[in-house]
This record gives sequence, structure tokens and C-alpha cells, in this order.
Amino acid sequence: MLYKARVEVSLKPGHSDPEGETTARSLRELAYSVRNVGVSKMYTITIEADSKKKAEEHVEEMCRRLLANPTKDNYTFKVEENR
Repeated sequence: MLYKARVEVSLKPGHSDPEGETTARSLRELAYSVRNVGVSKMYTITIEADSKKKAEEHVEEMCRRLLANPTKDNYTFKVEENR
């Protein structure tokens, strides 16, 4: 069965986010009252697995092994049937 996973990877608190800081500064220069911008990555993955539980296990492993750096990143994901 095919499943669709959406994985969001963002920086842990305390880590610098130069892209977010630059974006916030640029938005303020455009006269928006922006205090803070955080940048994160969103991955959309189509995966084949025998069950939703197996798909979730594979996505968790993908996050730990490649998609997120555990030293500086947090991640969340959601897996649904791909219809």
C-alpha cells in the first residue's frame, strides 16, 4: 500500500537561523511588523509499506539517518494513506 508522509525539520531553540534572520530583516524593511522568522524544511515522501505502522517506522528511521541532524534539528511527521 502507498502512504504519504509529510516531514518538517526545524532548528532546535538556541541554534542560529541566518536565513530566518535575513528574511525577518527584509520583511521589516518592507514595513511589516515582524519580530521573528524561523525557517524549516518540509519533505513530502511517498512510501510503500505493508501497514501505516511500518510506514511510520520507516519515516522515523529516515529522519534519524538522513533528514534531520539530531544535534541541531527537531522533526515531526505525519503519515497518511496515499489516495
